[in-house]
Amino acid sequence: MLRFARAALYTAIPAEVLLVTLLIAGVPLPTPVLVAGETLVMLVLALEAVTAYRLFSASRGAGLGRRAALSATYEQLVPAKVRRLLEFELNGMVSLGLWVTRRRHGVPPGATALSYSKEQSTTILLVLFMMIVELVAVDLLMVAFDVPAPIRVAVLVLDLFGLAFGAACVTRPHVLTEDELRVRCGAYFDLRIPRELITSMRVSRAYNENGMVRVADGRLSVAVSSQTNVIVELAEPITVTRPLGAEESVTSVRFFADTPGAVLQSAAA
Repeated sequence: MLRFARAALYTAIPAEVLLVTLLIAGVPLPTPVLVAGETLVMLVLALEAVTAYRLFSASRGAGLGRRAALSATYEQLVPAKVRRLLEFELNGMVSLGLWVTRRRHGVPPGATALSYSKEQSTTILLVLFMMIVELVAVDLLMVAFDVPAPIRVAVLVLDLFGLAFGAACVTRPHVLTEDELRVRCGAYFDLRIPRELITSMRVSRAYNENGMVRVADGRLSVAVSSQTNVIVELAEPITVTRPLGAEESVTSVRFFADTPGAVLQSAAA
């Protein structure tokens, strides 16, 4: 039943979103289509409720408290990749708030924040400018065609999701403390390396990295604009969790920092 319930989430929810969007936009739909769509959604909701209740009861029977049982139910019912995508979007929205208030995430007192967003600052500003132009132009078109307000709000929210990536890169820098080096890529990747495992750290520039977070031959690369400039060698392998949940073992980490020399100075201090 659990596998069927998960599969139903992938099909019913997008179908319901499409149906609601068409209705809000004023597209006339045949009554049989509406009845079939709503019936499907009701059946899926009933299936999810029954499955969630069984999972919750099983967790409670195993001795878990209510909060722990709810958490366990959520983790079993919702696929891991979907949970991570939802977490990315939530953290991205939080990053927008931090950006507006000029605050940073995960930088405790006494720690050194190592920014990596300056390389992307021009791109972020360009994206922001294009978003404003697009938002105004698209909104004027939607007003001209009498598009309902909910659709216009949805377009604004989608634009905010695009801006959230840049905000996350600014507000979630790499962090160096007495105990660890924290290597991040916005809200999408976060690796904590205990300092006792670091055998060496040096500046080494590479301009041909593929992808933002990549693991190959035991080496992790966290790149910005296809660049890395700091290499960290480890005494023993550590486990890296990639953005969508896959785990890899690495013995070397390459990442980009705006001022790589300052990274070495902070590490030596």
